[in-house]
Amino acid sequence: MIRDQALHYAEQYAAQEEAQLSKGDGRSSIHYPALFLFLGDKVASAIGPVLERCERKWDNAGGVMALHAGSQPASSQEKDGVKGRIGKGNGVKERVMSMTLPQTAGRDPRTVRRELYREFHEDSRYLAGMNRTLRYLSNTIADYGRLYSSFDVIHLSIITRVDDPLNVLLPEVALLARAILSQSFKSVQTDLYALINEREQGDNFGYSSSVGLAFLRELDGMQSADYTLTAPLLVTEEGLSIPVAHGPSALFDLVYLLSDKNERGLMSVHGMDDNYEIIAHISLLKNRVRPAADHASGHGGYNNMTFKSGIRGSTGRQGYASAGFSAVRRPNRQIALAVLFHALHYLAAKLRAGNTRSLKERQALLGLGADSLRARAAELLPDETGLSEMTGLMSHGRPSYSELRALSLREAEELLFGEGGQAYFRSNFADVSARRTAAIDPAREWSAVLAAEEKATPPVTFYQLAEWTAELAEGGGSVLHALRQHMGGLRSALLSAQEELERLYAESVERQPFQRVPLLDKRTVRNFIHYLFDTVYGKKYEILRLESELALCLRYDAALEQLHADSRAKVMVMEELEEELHSLALASIGRSKETVDQNIMEYYRSVTEEVMKDIETRRGADIFSSDRFMGSLSELLRHGGAAVAERLIEICRRELLSAAPFALPFEEELLRRANVAAAYENRGIVSKEELFKQLYRSLEEEAAMNVRLFEYTQEHRHEEKYFFGDSASEFLRYAFSVDETTRIYRLGFVHEQRRSGVEKLNLMGGFHLEDLLYYRNGKVYYETYAGSGYSLHGLDEERLPAMR
Repeated sequence: MIRDQALHYAEQYAAQEEAQLSKGDGRSSIHYPALFLFLGDKVASAIGPVLERCERKWDNAGGVMALHAGSQPASSQEKDGVKGRIGKGNGVKERVMSMTLPQTAGRDPRTVRRELYREFHEDSRYLAGMNRTLRYLSNTIADYGRLYSSFDVIHLSIITRVDDPLNVLLPEVALLARAILSQSFKSVQTDLYALINEREQGDNFGYSSSVGLAFLRELDGMQSADYTLTAPLLVTEEGLSIPVAHGPSALFDLVYLLSDKNERGLMSVHGMDDNYEIIAHISLLKNRVRPAADHASGHGGYNNMTFKSGIRGSTGRQGYASAGFSAVRRPNRQIALAVLFHALHYLAAKLRAGNTRSLKERQALLGLGADSLRARAAELLPDETGLSEMTGLMSHGRPSYSELRALSLREAEELLFGEGGQAYFRSNFADVSARRTAAIDPAREWSAVLAAEEKATPPVTFYQLAEWTAELAEGGGSVLHALRQHMGGLRSALLSAQEELERLYAESVERQPFQRVPLLDKRTVRNFIHYLFDTVYGKKYEILRLESELALCLRYDAALEQLHADSRAKVMVMEELEEELHSLALASIGRSKETVDQNIMEYYRSVTEEVMKDIETRRGADIFSSDRFMGSLSELLRHGGAAVAERLIEICRRELLSAAPFALPFEEELLRRANVAAAYENRGIVSKEELFKQLYRSLEEEAAMNVRLFEYTQEHRHEEKYFFGDSASEFLRYAFSVDETTRIYRLGFVHEQRRSGVEKLNLMGGFHLEDLLYYRNGKVYYETYAGSGYSLHGLDEERLPAMR
């Protein structure tokens, strides 16, 4: 639960920081409406991530529609999941629509693509349903007209996995979508994003590769300059079919091939996530509203015709495109988790330091000093003067002194009173003391005292109480140990007193120093009775006082053990919470050696402490224990670590992360963080230029193309690189100047009012399918499966382009 709390808080903070206008961050807007069409079952998991990235990047993404065409369209539950990820507006679920295609489950893999193609064309229900959905979708897009600058054009982005058998229907789906959208828009710009997931091929790599190659072969035909397609795709409500024609021309404006393995042959640590970022960023690049006062003007904005021309090459054959993405962002999630841990650690350190008191002071606070215990025990006994009332007890048979003189005191008492004296003492003294002792509740007595001490300066906290009440405390300051030593002394004194009483009882009456009155026997007996109760029961009263004090100490002993158990449990909850938050913070940072991830824990320890000390200076040293902040941490801990984490998260959000040190531009924050350990590690200071050089190199390396080519020379490679960020920032000014006179690629900027980071999108194109390593490696599997009777296409062989 604590992990979920902390991660949710970190995600919320990161999302909030992405578009914090008050801190200098803003988002772009798209000019024309946009529609994402996800084709196939295997691409369903991309719907949420792509829309979430658009929501984060685009100010008017609330009108972006998504359509899932598959045999298992996104369920209501999945749409709710998308809504949760986007977290904006009540209409998100309605903006993810479904379009049903033939079922893939249970089909023979040898013939699945051909069967899907055949069933789609033979069963009119699919086309009828698709027509209804697309028309409804087109009308729904019009409801969001106020969000866009123009409704002349719509950007249709189709996303599919190359190894999904349903993409055998791509031409029909793309052409029908374009035909219906054309009835509402003057122009439909259609791009295809073909995803290659090499990580997931696993044991089915041979079959998966052959299905992927079958699709790529068909795609090569769709993108040829002489491609034509005519089919009765439009269906009226009466079931009448109307043909739709395309060509001769390439079906898609641009085709982007994106793999989870980059051009250096390395699997992306982010899986397909980088490709979802690429889709959102390319969509923005091609469809962005350029403000009138665009700081990036003159820095090479994107031009779609220029890019298409650049990747066509000297042969005139249209090439394919790919892209790479990287980002240097202020690590907001990591910062939030680091601050949460350091805030707890700061508070815990203050509580540990707490109030250092001497043993006598600790005993006095809890009423456990020897004098206090003795006085408290005396209060438990009835007044000693009550012993004189025992002389009024009726004696048995009124024996004479001559009968008593030769007896021991025990025998004389028994002859005179039998058990009466002992019964009277027990009833009127021992039982009264026992009842009073049993009524004492040390924990209740301490509660008010300890609550007040918790708010004192410095406080007495559960950390100190756990130490004070341990059997052995550091420096010999254990009140429990001292109490048990005192109890040992009481037991020794009690044993001595009992032995003395036994000796007294054994002495003879005639040897006792009481007044004898000659000739007055009754007076002498009466004097003996007074002596008996004064001396013997006086000793019993002393023994009872010792026994009562010991019983009182036993109650304090049990209460101290419980106080120790409670305090130690709170300490353990705090230690476990510290450890969990520390682990979460470290796990979020990972083990990267990049400058952008370095020294997060070290730097934000000092920043967090600085902010918390500043709050204490301005608002009082005990501000964090006030009700507006943490309140009683001891009370919170009774409800577990999750209650502490919840309260601390609220304070981090409200008081710490909103402070000025957390609002630095990302370059300044990175520079300070890079140099935080320089002094005590005797390292050289990282200069701003060196930092920028590292960032530039890191962005370029991480934006390697997400496709692996076999042999692709610089001669055929057309590249364009775009930075997304504040073009007036120091770092982007540096980036524009790097290789300014020698660069052979087009460099552009997408200006965004942003202080929290910079992103880089590298575009590359001009290659052909036969340049793909995936194509070359998969070709042998494709030919083998095709030669073994697998029907991998919907079209007949003669209608397919030749293998290259």
